[in-house]
Amino acid sequence: MSSPLVSSPSPVPSVPAKQWMRPKLPSPPNFSSEWNSSRAFFNSCTLYLCLALEQFNCDKEKIFWTLTFFKDGRATRWSENLFCQEVDTSIFPIQSWADFEQQFRSQFFPVNTEADAVNTLEGSSYYQANQTVDDYLDSFLALVSDAGYTDPQTLVVKFCRGLKSNIQSQIATMPFEQPADTGPEAWYTATWRIDQVWLTNEAFQSMLWSTTTAPTCSILPRSTPLSMFHLPQSTLSSVPPRPALPAPSGEIPMDVDAVQKTCSLPP
Repeated sequence: MSSPLVSSPSPVPSVPAKQWMRPKLPSPPNFSSEWNSSRAFFNSCTLYLCLALEQFNCDKEKIFWTLTFFKDGRATRWSENLFCQEVDTSIFPIQSWADFEQQFRSQFFPVNTEADAVNTLEGSSYYQANQTVDDYLDSFLALVSDAGYTDPQTLVVKFCRGLKSNIQSQIATMPFEQPADTGPEAWYTATWRIDQVWLTNEAFQSMLWSTTTAPTCSILPRSTPLSMFHLPQSTLSSVPPRPALPAPSGEIPMDVDAVQKTCSLPP
């Protein structure tokens, strides 16, 4: 007796693995040789090159890509000088990324970072002004790091001096959890919290204003003037005419009374 045939299970189709897509990286900003932005520009280029390493085959491509952001000022002149040297010698003067980094630092980084940071903190150019709290805090921390300031009280004095007066006054008059004069971290945290409260309140007020309808004025219907009514001619003819007033005589009422009084007097 033959055994019953058992159908083999159909193969399950394989699901292709989802390919991982790298997020699009933002390009570095244009560079114009300003010393206060040179460090941020170079860090941005270095970060992009590390995350998108497969896009570049050699150091020369990295250098050329970085030079495309040299758009203005001394940075443009330095880039043009490199390509002029290549035309004269048929060899690009910088062959490695390490050499490019060294020359970039010598050309565009401040000569004495500590002295420049100290001079900035002794002036008023670092004040918050129209900056957001986050931008002011980031720039302030970078300055005190370059200046080598570590004394807590000095940090608090410099930070409060550059902070907007209304924020500084609100923190200084806090009834509870007021930061100490030797606690810079507490001042940073309190400033950030107050800024977040203000931003939340502004967003609420703008939303409340947008949802509030403007008051409407009720418009009463205008009464139709009498001149707009067209009465039939028969109605107009049935209205009796207004009697004419008698014409005044030659005598004046005051004179008549005077004559009567004269006649009534005894001789």
